[in-house]
Amino acid sequence: MKKILKIAAITLGVILVLLFLTPIIFESQLKGLVQKTMNDNLNARVAFTDIDLSLFRNFPNATLGIDDLSVINEAPFEGDTLAYSEEVFLQMSLTELFRSGEAMKVDALTLNNTQLNIKVDSLGNNNYDIAIKDETPADTTGGFKFDMKHYEINDSRVTYHDQGAGIKLIVEDLNHEGNGDLSAKTSTLSTFSTALVSLMVDEVNYLNRNKVQLDADFKMDLEQQRYTFLENEALVNQLPLTFDGYVQVNEDNNEVDISFKTPTSSFKNFLAVIPEEYSKNIEEVETSGDFIVNGFIRGIVDETYIPKMDIKIRSDNASFKYPDLPKKVEDITIAAEVKNETGLADDTYVNIDTLNFRIDRDAFRANAQLRDLTENMLVNMAVNGTINLANLKQAYPLELEQDLNGMLTANMRASFDMESIEKEQYQNVNSNGTASITNFKYASPEFPNEIAIAQANMKFNSGNVTLENFKATSGKTDITVNGNIQNLAGYLFTDQKLKGTFNASSNTFSVNDFMMKKSKLEPEKTTAKKTTAATEEAIKIPSFLDVALNFTADKVLYDNLTLTNAKGKLSIDNETATLSGVTANLFNGNIALNGNVSTGQTVPTFGMKLDLNSIDIASAFRDMDLLRNLAPIAEALTGDLTTNIDLRGSLNDDLTPKLQTLAGNALAEILGAKVNPAQTPLLSKLDQTLNFINLNDLNLKDLKTVLTFNNGQVKVQPFDFNIKGIKASASGTHSFDNNMNYTLALAVPAKYLGNELGGTLSKLNATAQDSMTIALPIGLSGTFSNPKINLNMEQAVSDLTQKIIASQTAKLQEKGKNVLTDIITGKTGKDSTAKAGGIKIPIPTKKDSTKTGDDVVKEAAKNILGGLLGGKKKQKDTTEQ
Repeated sequence: MKKILKIAAITLGVILVLLFLTPIIFESQLKGLVQKTMNDNLNARVAFTDIDLSLFRNFPNATLGIDDLSVINEAPFEGDTLAYSEEVFLQMSLTELFRSGEAMKVDALTLNNTQLNIKVDSLGNNNYDIAIKDETPADTTGGFKFDMKHYEINDSRVTYHDQGAGIKLIVEDLNHEGNGDLSAKTSTLSTFSTALVSLMVDEVNYLNRNKVQLDADFKMDLEQQRYTFLENEALVNQLPLTFDGYVQVNEDNNEVDISFKTPTSSFKNFLAVIPEEYSKNIEEVETSGDFIVNGFIRGIVDETYIPKMDIKIRSDNASFKYPDLPKKVEDITIAAEVKNETGLADDTYVNIDTLNFRIDRDAFRANAQLRDLTENMLVNMAVNGTINLANLKQAYPLELEQDLNGMLTANMRASFDMESIEKEQYQNVNSNGTASITNFKYASPEFPNEIAIAQANMKFNSGNVTLENFKATSGKTDITVNGNIQNLAGYLFTDQKLKGTFNASSNTFSVNDFMMKKSKLEPEKTTAKKTTAATEEAIKIPSFLDVALNFTADKVLYDNLTLTNAKGKLSIDNETATLSGVTANLFNGNIALNGNVSTGQTVPTFGMKLDLNSIDIASAFRDMDLLRNLAPIAEALTGDLTTNIDLRGSLNDDLTPKLQTLAGNALAEILGAKVNPAQTPLLSKLDQTLNFINLNDLNLKDLKTVLTFNNGQVKVQPFDFNIKGIKASASGTHSFDNNMNYTLALAVPAKYLGNELGGTLSKLNATAQDSMTIALPIGLSGTFSNPKINLNMEQAVSDLTQKIIASQTAKLQEKGKNVLTDIITGKTGKDSTAKAGGIKIPIPTKKDSTKTGDDVVKEAAKNILGGLLGGKKKQKDTTEQ
């Protein structure tokens, strides 16, 4: 016994060693075999990252795993990825690894997370015809032979896009498996599939992620290429369908003959057509009446023909009621069919002969016919009825952001072709009738206040829709609108913008009541613990509007501004709102505005031309941030102002200007203003520093100045003004964060030098006394709230010195050209002081012989200015004007 156990243990050990060594021995060989098989059979670039051979995954079978397999097209689809699979598993008998000179037989195939992208261009070329055509007999000395009995596709996606036919089919979340002997000439294949299916034809979305489930058995005749449906059942959303028939693959075409029907006639079948997220659980719904779907698809499929079809949908005198809802939908009648009797795609049509229902006393009736579905679709439709919108949610489990309400009444007919709608040839649209809504209220997070529509009437006439008697309120706003909608059908049935021209009037219009907000996702902020994404609200101009609105309003409220007697024109297009010819009364004056705001770019922008005429300065600079940033010092003014502003820049998400981006210019004229220096720290400190003047005497009447601004800087061009006999000039720059760099140049009259110089000045003639001034430059820096004032004394002294010398030199020319020079250089040889025209000037002695004549004069001038700037402020001289 011990010997037997020992032999068994050795045998088992050898087997295990072989199981571990076999993948190592064969892996390199299999990599080459996979690459050779694909290169020999496919006209495409094939790549994979790794190959792994396992004997344990499906023991006793061997499993070959291929990671990241990709198939890239050559021309005419150069560079397109036809297929990508994260994992491919080929399952085969262990003995297949030891075959020599024969193809390895694959028993099972698994594809995980596969993306298949099938394309057909407008010329009919397809990207899936990549098999190398070889007329020679098949090479059976290597490669793989697929005699599968099982295959599966998991978590995959298939996209089919035929540009020429305008068809796009997307199958998502595809899980499919099949079992059968595909190596036999005839066999039965059992399949099970689930997927989400979307179908778009000529940009019309017929299916949108509809849930599809198929449990079907097929009789496979591989020799005749005939595939027959046996026992089967499909679910489209929750609608069950059984079907039978076959698909025959011929050399030049495919032949289809499939019939289908609902297994029961319960009206729950109708609710089952609706996606489950909208219809909810239909098992507990009480229903009466029937709902039947049946039909066939039969005929040839090739480049010319499609199968003939006849699909009927019927329901008569049906009803349903959800157990948790109070209302019941009754008198439901449906009669519709999809039909093609010729096999030509252009001859497919849809008839909705009857679509009726009633909730309480509100009855609704409609019918429609659709022709030429694949070309220029023709639509003929009629609607007649009244619906209390509040009843819809009480009868059907709708999930809406807000409750429906109001009464909708419609009685209209319309016929049109889609080509005319797309080309905006609305003269080809035939429509007539009316529609109205009353007592409708709309609340949304996008709007600060509820919008209440008391009345809105629409009249249909050919392609034009007239809006009449639209009356609405929201917050503080009331508005009445009349006008025309040019393309209501184009807006409803295609992706056209809503176009129209309207006239609006309002007693009070608050702009903030209609600020449309859009969530904007900020970049994610990652921490060691978690990742979060914050959102903020960005105001957006609706992209679906192309309208012009002429408006009048007794009162317009915008932030803290109140405009009266406003009128103008507002145009909206391409996410840009343009104002033109806008006039209104504001700040006891009037304004005119032309400009635009655009939110179509990542960063919103604006541009405007604003004319303010005879406005009250104090009110304007208190309530308008823009003016306060352009000229902060104007807060100290009272009076009237006229200005023209040309401005452009970027906006924040709340549509307020980004000050650092502003560019433009302004021309301002002060019609008359008084100054209160105490209102601003700059004027207050300047008034205290310059003791010889009183800023309350500042005369700004008819003052004009030009401002330019760019990159957050405001530049003020030089302008002149008068402070009761003192001429002044100012210029400089400041930033929107209130840092300033200004120069104030004062021409101070000599007669303001004080009592100490009165005797000296009396020796000058009257003309000289009135005309002689001192140039005093003053630098203003720091901020408007914390200013720094710098008096340029050196330049003031120099200016005074030069003027004294020039004046006295001219006066003494009659007595001799060298008198002034002798005095300054001390040639008199007497006292250490001398007089020149009545002004005492120190004469240099030997002790300070290093001083020049100019030094002596400057020192004297400084003494004079010291008394001027250091002494007490003089009382206002009531005799001087």
